[in-house]
Amino acid sequence: MGHDVRKELVALLPRMRRFAYSLTGSMEEAEEVLQSACEKALSRLDQFEPGTRLDSWMFQIIRSVRIDRVRYSIRRPASSDPDIAETATFDARTHEQLEARMDLDIIRDEINKLPEEQRAVLALVTIDGMSYQQAADTLGVPIGTIMSRLARARRKLAEAINMPRSGQRGRPSETERTS
Repeated sequence: MGHDVRKELVALLPRMRRFAYSLTGSMEEAEEVLQSACEKALSRLDQFEPGTRLDSWMFQIIRSVRIDRVRYSIRRPASSDPDIAETATFDARTHEQLEARMDLDIIRDEINKLPEEQRAVLALVTIDGMSYQQAADTLGVPIGTIMSRLARARRKLAEAINMPRSGQRGRPSETERTS
């Protein structure tokens, strides 16, 4: 059994990484959370019930590890290490590519501003494609809570994306374009 679970665990790594990133907003911290969660899961394989969903079990462990890390950081503030922006290679040959990248950065920043509960639901339902019921089971909350958190997250994102940024006019509305 342990060998099969380990193979499934490896197959789940990309989804688990995305989920951890959605909770932390930082790829570096997501990797640390994921590593701790995998260590915890492997040390407790005997607690995994065969026939149940490994992904739900792992998402619960990831969320638990994240909560523990937040609690620990509140009790013991980190030194004043500046946030190091993750660098990505980007080929900005055209104006459209640059604009698209800026739009994606804005969306990512707005997602990271959402409360953790909303980010988690958004990641499970929209990125991982879970049903509301699967997300509810994974997070241990009622399906109505999933629906309301997702609706609030989507509303906040829509409002934030349509709001003009400082120094920018924002995208013109339909009435502004026709007048």
